[in-house]
Amino acid sequence: MDLDLQDNHVLVTGASKGIGLAIARSFAQEGARITLVSRREDALRSAAEELREHSGGIIGHITADLSKEEARAALFDQAPDIDILVNNAGAIKSGPLSAHSMEDWRTGFELKVWGYIHLCMLYAPRMRARKSGTIINVIGMGGRAVRPSYIIGAAGNAALIGFTNALGAETPQDNLRVFGINPAATRTDRMTDRLRSEARQQFGDENRWAELLNPDQYPFGRPAHPQEVADLAVMLASPRVHYLSGTVIDMDGGRQWAG
Repeated sequence: MDLDLQDNHVLVTGASKGIGLAIARSFAQEGARITLVSRREDALRSAAEELREHSGGIIGHITADLSKEEARAALFDQAPDIDILVNNAGAIKSGPLSAHSMEDWRTGFELKVWGYIHLCMLYAPRMRARKSGTIINVIGMGGRAVRPSYIIGAAGNAALIGFTNALGAETPQDNLRVFGINPAATRTDRMTDRLRSEARQQFGDENRWAELLNPDQYPFGRPAHPQEVADLAVMLASPRVHYLSGTVIDMDGGRQWAG
């Protein structure tokens, strides 16, 4: 199926690896022009080179620390005219309330919560003025199936879910679609790095990390794959499903209802 995304300019944050890179790759396969954004220049350059070789498309990159307001404003100045914004940058520490300082809360919110909101504030008016655009917020199940062990993520992601619902209800009058995706546990570098650390402690061998993936803990017996999140994002960004805004889709394999 042709998703009608050829030549769209897509900006993806947190794009040097994991879900962000997978999303960029899927858009590139549809013939979109991609701008990758991340704070790590070396990883970003490598990701851009990989996508160019893989897709043959137009792939650019901008290095920016999106936890800083001035960096977000500078990003908008460098790439103001995009068709699709994918907010994906952000990592929030796990742990209960007692394990965190106020600085942990500020750090988690500055990049993900304020980062997403600020980029929407920058890009949405321009998209609304020209009567076209799409914003995708990759949020996370931590804001829906809240857990004490991920309390900063519970608060931050819940805020972004509500923000996405509200903004996406307002913008269709100007032909701007805003929607979100809540991935559950996804097999990214972040997950495997954590499991390697645990395997080193338990087994004395980080290469045994896969033994810690208990299939009974996951729907379908496994975590989600980044490419599954990416393909959902690209499909929903297509004008073929234009009648979609204000929705945040839970991609958790039904786990929240399993008891």
